[in-house]
Amino acid sequence: MVKRKGTPHDAAASNLRGQKTQSAQAFRQILKVIARNMVSPAGILGCSIVLWLATLSIGTAMLMTSRTDAFNHALRNSRNLTLVLERDIERSIDLYDLSLRAVSDGAADSQVMALPANLRDRVLFDRAATAHYMGPMTISAGNGTLIATSDPRSAGRERAAPDLNAAGHLMTPDGLYIGRPVHSSANPAQFAIPLGRSIYRPDGKFLGTVMGSLSMEYFRELTNGLSIGERGSVIVFETDGTLISRLPDSSENIGRNFAQSPIFRRLMTGTEGHFVGTPNLDGVRRLYVYKRLPDLPLIVAVAPAMSTVYAEWWARATWFGALILAFTAIKAAGTWLFVRELRRRQRAEASLERMAHHDPLTGLENRATFDDVLAREWKCARRNEKPLSLLFIDIDRFKSYNDQYGHQAGDVALKSVATRIAACLDRPGDHAARYGGEEFIVVLPDTDTRGAALMAEKIRSAVFNLQIEHRQAPLHMLTVSIGVSTTAVDRVTDASTLLKTADMALYEAKRLGRNCVSIVPQLDTECAA
Repeated sequence: MVKRKGTPHDAAASNLRGQKTQSAQAFRQILKVIARNMVSPAGILGCSIVLWLATLSIGTAMLMTSRTDAFNHALRNSRNLTLVLERDIERSIDLYDLSLRAVSDGAADSQVMALPANLRDRVLFDRAATAHYMGPMTISAGNGTLIATSDPRSAGRERAAPDLNAAGHLMTPDGLYIGRPVHSSANPAQFAIPLGRSIYRPDGKFLGTVMGSLSMEYFRELTNGLSIGERGSVIVFETDGTLISRLPDSSENIGRNFAQSPIFRRLMTGTEGHFVGTPNLDGVRRLYVYKRLPDLPLIVAVAPAMSTVYAEWWARATWFGALILAFTAIKAAGTWLFVRELRRRQRAEASLERMAHHDPLTGLENRATFDDVLAREWKCARRNEKPLSLLFIDIDRFKSYNDQYGHQAGDVALKSVATRIAACLDRPGDHAARYGGEEFIVVLPDTDTRGAALMAEKIRSAVFNLQIEHRQAPLHMLTVSIGVSTTAVDRVTDASTLLKTADMALYEAKRLGRNCVSIVPQLDTECAA
């Protein structure tokens, strides 16, 4: 049977499968690291903070959306109220203007004016008498002389008629004059807005004026019926800045010109719109929604206080803030208790883990851990074709030391020797373990015979320099003997053989007089003087 040789395609596919396997293994390792970190105290705390921030962010976003909704709701309501004001004012002034037109038409009729005074006044002012909030009407000649009045009782109290054609007077496109607020002739304690029209003959000759007035009670009654909340305001301006009406009632400012005030200047920026501002009159911050009446020289504005606009929102925000504080307190307490318990368990597990892998007296790795380390490092050395060395260490004449100084002193000596052995190891991959009794063993990966011998001598000298008194020893000091074995020796074929050769080297060091280092083969032997 002839075997088919592998093609380049097969090799590429094999490499691809290998890469996929490595990627999957790396991904699994990453997941393990993430999972391990997530269940750590820092991970739990981090997750709690992230959850708290997410909750806070979502709640804040909802609050900001709710705040915008509250503003838009107030804006819609104010626009609706502005529209109500606009329509009512236009309808009322149109009604009053019809009365003025009727009187103007009658005054332009020479036959009507030729009638006896009582009959003439009845004909001229009959339709005007039904207009609510309308003050007395007067007809004046072109030179200002009073010709007729709808209220004979006001005769002599009427002012001279203004020149309605004079520059600066507010006039609608169809000729209706709207004057600045003045004290009413019928009731001097009240204000009224003069309304007037010019009287012309059919041939166009100017005959005079007809004047009436609209009581400010009309605007007061109109605005008092609106619900704009606490500290809200409703304003009616003439387009030259003259204040016609204001809610809350401010009679001392009626007729005052506010053309230079910041609020009025913003009202004049367009035919309609809205803005947030603070007037100098009372210092209350408000949302101003305004509209300029298209056929009248008037501006109406509805201005709810911002505190009212956001009143319900503030209540929700306060409730949400209290909820967040409670949630934060509960979560912080729960997280703290959980983290504390987790740390306690981790310390207990770490202690158990250390007890399972370390000698409780010396702190070095125990016999079971050493067996695992040796098996692992042996495989790694064979796979990578690197040398592996062992140091077998035994404290000389330790039984006699215990007999003379006691077991407590012996334990102290064991810990001191173990500490010096661990201090001599300067690579993360080196391992030191207590093999049993007064015996220790050191695993040195990627270390040849020469390097192992140098490390052994370093440990022997370090222990000798402890200067621990031992009267039964030849030098009267506590010393160690060390056997060295390495995989570089041809006869070392497995981990157990490596351990046996290190043990043999240790016995050789004992035979040579102790306090020395012995290396397999016996040719490389060094003893201390």
